[in-house]
Amino acid sequence: MSLAEGWYAVAVADDIEPGTSAGTRLFDQELVVWRDLAGVSHVWEDRCPHRGMRLSFGFVRGNHIACLYHGWAYDTAGQCRAIPAHPDLAVPETIKVATYHAAEAAGLIFVHSALGAEAPPPPAPVPSGRALRSLYVDLPLRSVAAELSKGFTRQDDGSYAGTLAGVPVLIFLQPFTASRTALHLVLAGPGDAVAVSAAGEALRNSFEAAPHSVLEAAE
Repeated sequence: MSLAEGWYAVAVADDIEPGTSAGTRLFDQELVVWRDLAGVSHVWEDRCPHRGMRLSFGFVRGNHIACLYHGWAYDTAGQCRAIPAHPDLAVPETIKVATYHAAEAAGLIFVHSALGAEAPPPPAPVPSGRALRSLYVDLPLRSVAAELSKGFTRQDDGSYAGTLAGVPVLIFLQPFTASRTALHLVLAGPGDAVAVSAAGEALRNSFEAAPHSVLEAAE
């Protein structure tokens, strides 16, 4: 699947505590989402330049993330700053992880799909809300978007607005792989979070049960 440039939600912010990391995907691109001890979130390519080990398997120390394999440590700009096997080595500036621009809103971590140091346009304004959870649908992005459009309204920020269990919600889509899509649920008003969560699961199940969506997923 080709990478469509833009901002995408990739994680619930509260799930990434300071000093932790997690792996995710965007259009099949493996990403690591991590938060330094200052509370700043980062989204990078999930690959150590040394041997290709996933950085999401590693560990965060202070404002660095280190690879599990050989302990190579990278600062918040993605630059390698320490190689434990060669403590006196002046690490070449060319040893650097590919980084993405990240932002937080409505309790979600967003990433811009374009690599590089040049800052992309800011994300569209996201209404205030509280991220509830993420659900994964075994369907491609276009199928999920088609199903959502039957009962939800597409917003300028890319989300879908509607109600679940009588509670106003926003749903942000993450194209996880070519055949799997994440739904990030945001509570846009007061209500029963447990009921909304259950309704979200029922919505996911209804999408996967739709005959035409199943056919599209198999293409």
